[in-house]
Amino acid sequence: MDVQEAITARRSIRKYEDRPVEDEKLRLLLEAARLAPSGSNTQPTGLIVIRSPEQRQAVSLACNNQKFIATAPVLIAVLGDLKCRVDGRGQTLDINATRFTDERQRIIRDCAIAGEQIVLQAEELGLGTCWVADFIQEEIRRVLGAPSDQYVLAVIAVGYPAEAPAARRRKALTEMVWHELFGQKETGATSD
Repeated sequence: MDVQEAITARRSIRKYEDRPVEDEKLRLLLEAARLAPSGSNTQPTGLIVIRSPEQRQAVSLACNNQKFIATAPVLIAVLGDLKCRVDGRGQTLDINATRFTDERQRIIRDCAIAGEQIVLQAEELGLGTCWVADFIQEEIRRVLGAPSDQYVLAVIAVGYPAEAPAARRRKALTEMVWHELFGQKETGATSD
């Protein structure tokens, strides 16, 4: 499968087979995240792999009780490390502090790239995923044991799909692409 096929085929999966994800496939997912680019090569991404039924249930509850999350055999929590962008000089760093807004946004962008690389790698491996970000930051950090300098970007449910959802409507390129300036439509291509 090439990248375009993975992008086109990928769907959010909320029903999984009762079948474990092999260690080698999981390692490839984690490696895909590790290789993701990041601003100034700060590498803010951290990953928590969750397999135990008890912890998957706890995460499911923290994600506004979305029950399907607990049915995935693996969850991967994607975290961003504030320390990689802020020199705390020994002080406690809180990702929610307003003075760290710019750094937090950079971390979120970098970690989103890593998370998407997990999702695309999973598609190639025949695994289904669902990107979940419906949680309260303090609650999900508590459940994951993450300190205040870690921003939880997402929880990615991973497993073998037990459903094949149809593609959902996507905007046409003409609805989302402008040229040179916002709102400016292409006036025609020139040739040399």
